[in-house]
Amino acid sequence: MNRRLAAAILMCVSLTATAWAQPPTDRTPNDRAPETGSEAIAVDPRGAAYLIGPEDILDVLVWKNADLSRTVPVRPDGKVSLPLVNDIQAAGLTPTQLREQLTKRLSEYVESPEVSVIIREVHSVKVAVVGAVKVPGRYEVKSPATVLELIAQAQGLTEFASRDHILVIRQNGGTTTRVPFNYRKAAEGSEKDNFFVRAGDIIFVP
Repeated sequence: MNRRLAAAILMCVSLTATAWAQPPTDRTPNDRAPETGSEAIAVDPRGAAYLIGPEDILDVLVWKNADLSRTVPVRPDGKVSLPLVNDIQAAGLTPTQLREQLTKRLSEYVESPEVSVIIREVHSVKVAVVGAVKVPGRYEVKSPATVLELIAQAQGLTEFASRDHILVIRQNGGTTTRVPFNYRKAAEGSEKDNFFVRAGDIIFVP
């Protein structure tokens, strides 16, 4: 890594710490603890799903139980209120994890409940796209979005952008990780390489 690239990454990390300090959230099952040291990266970030955040709007559907189905906001404390289960933690979970929690809680009252959790609106995610993109800046994400979609919002890469060295700089419970993003594979349609952005991410294109 040359000196210009290293300096740019350090500047991005500094911006992340001051502008987007985020409280720790539960990791998804696919997340693993990063290695220690200045070169730490996430071991398997590509399977990371969208994490629900405060102020997101969720559709919670219980099949054949319309009275239990609701469209609910995630409160600032990260919880949602639903019939029978009352308050339940939503922020920091994936939709699948929340569905599993709701299914477990509802099973105490309903026989074999079939629950769906759908993200209707996203209000908790702001991401920066910096470096060799046509319109660098901060972007507010309105629905679950991937790294490639954020680059598209920034009007794409410039002519001399380094497609092979794109990084997503991410805060995980107070630890900064630098996640390599494979632009070429993502652009070819590889879903595992085109992972979701999270609140406070910085997409750095050298």
